[in-house]
Amino acid sequence: MKKAPTATELPADQGEDASPRPRNRRGQGLLLREEIIRAATALIVRTGSDQAVTLRSVAREVGIAAPSIYAHFPDRDAIVEAVVIEAITQLHQAVTAAVTAHDDPVEALLAGCAAYVDFGVREPARYRVLFGWARPKPEAPAADVPGRQGLDAFRTLVDNLDACVRAGRSSSTDPFADAVTLWTALHGQVTLRADLPDFPWPPTGTVEQMARRLGRINP
Repeated sequence: MKKAPTATELPADQGEDASPRPRNRRGQGLLLREEIIRAATALIVRTGSDQAVTLRSVAREVGIAAPSIYAHFPDRDAIVEAVVIEAITQLHQAVTAAVTAHDDPVEALLAGCAAYVDFGVREPARYRVLFGWARPKPEAPAADVPGRQGLDAFRTLVDNLDACVRAGRSSSTDPFADAVTLWTALHGQVTLRADLPDFPWPPTGTVEQMARRLGRINP
């Protein structure tokens, strides 16, 4: 098992540089892990980039010594991955909650699409890191946890559009392909609104028109 570097062995960006912080009581290790994720998230939100996340910056944000992080994360990429997984999970939960609130498949589809765009517009920095994070290549496909969770979130859209087809409410003959087109459009809505805030964007309610058209929803 690889031994964590000591403070003197750490690179310049990872040395001890934090305000004293009371030691967690026994059994509170999970609490510190969550605080590390919160700190990394705060750095990403403030700067708009995961490049702000380093062991030193996170340690300073939490108020601990950088080597303390090794008990929970092997490196900064693991911290960013935890932030990504949390964002994907929350996005998936928001879309799922919006979808399941409606019995009508079309209304469910429209609500899910609106929830997707709403999350991206409200959380531009966290949304951006989902797709802009320069993640290291996993040693094996099974290690790509963010990728698997992202696919689960996309599957919700595919299943929802398929439900519209089965109910005779959509003329799509390939729900997967049409869901990809719809997702691409939703992603474009989010990223363009974030990158061009001064453009006279119409209300996000136009997402419904887009979803109906790309989902081939019958009039």
